[in-house]
Amino acid sequence: MLETEDLKSLATQATELNQLIQQVSRHTDQVRQHHGETRYLDLLTERVDLASRRTQELFDLITSRIITIPHGVPLGTPAPRSIMPAATPARTSVIIKIPVGEIGGSPGEFGEGEIQNPNGKRELILLVDDNEEILEGTGAILTFEDYRIVCAQDGPEALRIYRRMGAKISLVLLDYFLPVMDGDAVFDELKALNPNVQIVLSSGFDEQAKLGNMLARGLRGFLPKPYTHARLIEQIRAILDS
Repeated sequence: MLETEDLKSLATQATELNQLIQQVSRHTDQVRQHHGETRYLDLLTERVDLASRRTQELFDLITSRIITIPHGVPLGTPAPRSIMPAATPARTSVIIKIPVGEIGGSPGEFGEGEIQNPNGKRELILLVDDNEEILEGTGAILTFEDYRIVCAQDGPEALRIYRRMGAKISLVLLDYFLPVMDGDAVFDELKALNPNVQIVLSSGFDEQAKLGNMLARGLRGFLPKPYTHARLIEQIRAILDS
């Protein structure tokens, strides 16, 4: 039987899936328009992967409550545990329970310093990138993993946010090429505000001298673009758990 909580989960996941499908459509158009830029293809791949997960979760929830009911038992009758075939391995599903209004919003929909996924149970992360698609994609991954997020699209905005909220921010994911100030200048300003700030540089650039200099001055890690869902979370946990 589908309980009220099950219906709420279905509604939430269906909303997420619909938004992911819209993002897939948008990224597909971007891939067509930018044939030489692999980052759009990577973003599309991430969305397809997330949409696939949501579809499997919906399938698991529905089949565990309806399809497993034996023939002849009216729908709506609670299914006893014993009806599951003994040889069938248990399946584990991840159900993301995020209020509908807080799922998949683009960075432009939030005010400066406004936390996305405020009810997330994991750390608050400051994302700094001038590319709205990257902010949206990374934000979707971190929301999926139950992190709280605050976004900035340039250095001055990031510094304003950190001055107000630095005590709450566990990690800064910082792009190198930014308008107004490059990432190394933002890095220096953040270190001046808090010498212990946890910063991971995320960029497609490969200048070993600059990277080595920043690592020597306290940069905690480097995440090359484009990155996968798994690589992003692995890098974040490596820093936060150390």
